[in-house]
Amino acid sequence: MKVINFAEQQTVVNRYMSELRDVCIQKDRARFRRNLERIGEVMAYEISKTLDYSVKDIQTPLGTAPTLLYNDPIVLGTIFRAGLPFHQGFLNVFEEADNAFVSAYRFYKDKECHEVGIHIEYLATPDLNGKTLIIADPMLATGGSMELGLKAFETKGIPGKVHLCSAIASRKGVDYLTETFKDTDYTLWCGAIDPELNDHMYIVPGLGDAGDLAYGGKL
Repeated sequence: MKVINFAEQQTVVNRYMSELRDVCIQKDRARFRRNLERIGEVMAYEISKTLDYSVKDIQTPLGTAPTLLYNDPIVLGTIFRAGLPFHQGFLNVFEEADNAFVSAYRFYKDKECHEVGIHIEYLATPDLNGKTLIIADPMLATGGSMELGLKAFETKGIPGKVHLCSAIASRKGVDYLTETFKDTDYTLWCGAIDPELNDHMYIVPGLGDAGDLAYGGKL
């Protein structure tokens, strides 16, 4: 599996990432959601460069313009709820794509809140056989929700290409997915890769809880 870390590049994504992390700017929920959306737009643009293209003739009022257009049938998948604004960024670029959704939430298996499990409840997806699947999940902590989300989608068909996308990933999560999918040609796209997970399995320095920051707290 190939890993791409935007934090190692000179890119505007780093500006959006800095605002996602900033404790003062985070107070503006609309701006937080928009920054996730903008990161999704840039990642979608970069992914567009990896697709298969052919020349199509486009009729203009004055003649014919041969144009390179991608051929890949794309499905955009996301994991509720924090993934929604991130997903929208990809949809802004691949506006004719089909869409898939899965609910995956973390729960603590022990009263000390150190051992984390992932529970999946809801799945809605088109046929994925042979298609290009892009999964948008803004926080990649242990890698468990991304792995289970992908496995849930694959019950509805095996994609031809897979792109896994996160705004912030932990080194542990990246290493886990790299090992899990080592024999694949998947690509993992990360806005940044942070070094640690704390005792509650939150990414450090990270940004906090993306779902709460985007949509408010929960019980």
